[in-house]
Amino acid sequence: MATNIHPHWTRVSDVKAAWHVVDASGKNLGRLSTEIATLLTGKNKPSYVPYLNTGDFVVVINAEKIQVTGAKLDKKVYYRHSGFHGGLKTQTLAELHTKYPARVLKHSIKGMLPKNAVGKNMLSRVKIYTGSEHPHAAQVNASNKAAQPSETPATASAS
Repeated sequence: MATNIHPHWTRVSDVKAAWHVVDASGKNLGRLSTEIATLLTGKNKPSYVPYLNTGDFVVVINAEKIQVTGAKLDKKVYYRHSGFHGGLKTQTLAELHTKYPARVLKHSIKGMLPKNAVGKNMLSRVKIYTGSEHPHAAQVNASNKAAQPSETPATASAS
């Protein structure tokens, strides 16, 4: 006997975004970026679909303490163009890291996300800070409380 089994379709209402805090001190730029991109895309969840933003929010602290291997500090070059003749600007990774350390990590993460509207929405969910302080403590604590099971009155009185 054949039964009609419908596959589960993930909807926007099914998606619950959590908050993660990642400490970047002493971590490799590329490995950290892939870890963050996985959290942003939601590929670590069973409800992942490529056409929806099923990812979580990520708060990165200590972005100035990222490490880079090899000679990338001097040899990796970032380009941008103003649109006018002779408007090509170049910056090495070392120059960009000393002036804007958060921009190095954001550029690396952006390259690992989809190049469409969903990817742009995913990139807006990453918050990068150079110090160890961030203003998202309320959101992080709220998501941690939601993830932990609440105590019942019977178990609370037994202890």
